[in-house]
Amino acid sequence: MSHIEKISGGYVHFDIQGQSHRVYFESAGTGPVLLCLHTAGSDSRQYRGILNCTAITERFQVVCFDLPYHGKSSPPAGWQQREYQLTSQLYVDTIIGFMQAMDIERPLAMGCSIGGRVVLHLALQHPEKFRGLIGLQSGAHVNPYYNLEWLHRPDVHGGEVCAGIVSGLIGPHAAEAERWETLWHYMQGGPGVFKGDLHFYKAQGDLRALAHQIDTRKCPLHLLTGEFDYSCTPDDSRDLAQMIAGAHLKIMPGLGHFPMSEAPEEFIAHLLHVLQKFH
Repeated sequence: MSHIEKISGGYVHFDIQGQSHRVYFESAGTGPVLLCLHTAGSDSRQYRGILNCTAITERFQVVCFDLPYHGKSSPPAGWQQREYQLTSQLYVDTIIGFMQAMDIERPLAMGCSIGGRVVLHLALQHPEKFRGLIGLQSGAHVNPYYNLEWLHRPDVHGGEVCAGIVSGLIGPHAAEAERWETLWHYMQGGPGVFKGDLHFYKAQGDLRALAHQIDTRKCPLHLLTGEFDYSCTPDDSRDLAQMIAGAHLKIMPGLGHFPMSEAPEEFIAHLLHVLQKFH
């Protein structure tokens, strides 16, 4: 049966570190904003299950956006003259700039993987701007486990290499359709974008020396981590939770590194328990 999803989309123009950007976003629902941040090398299509979940959209306005260079957000003018590298400050400035451009005040923000790392930076730099933060597959650091040079070479298919690298991070119980849609998003990434994102994740965003400074009295922090993930392992998230007084951690059985896209229904069951604390 045909139907139209109750999701609206558009573009917002704003400056990031003095440069003009045109950023694509989607939203659904009404109420306080739940701002969703996608993983490295992918885009906000990962949150399709959240955008279409009435149990969430009846209580929250879900807002997702594609980082510059990702999905429907093009790079800024002059991108061809420099290598793309995501830094901690650029990431934070992009999120805060988007919120300001969209008149979003004190959202509940949720990010996965690099998004799960950047919510920690948001907690350190701007706790007053958020009613709460949710880190999916969130750790204070990650040990490199493959050579990033493979992600941007002229002699290999970049999209297929990116998908191949992350394929093992999906939980073993994910349905075939959800597994392959998650991988398809990676296959469509622009040249060097996944590599540039991982500059933040693997080289520049290490928070082991700072995580203990996060004050959950100013901004509550909830961590949800899939059982089957060797990028951010359950132990990585346990170590992070031990660093931060008042942080809440739930290990999600059967899920992997992309819970919101690889197993939307199973993930939403865990997420609803957290959302109850913010409404």
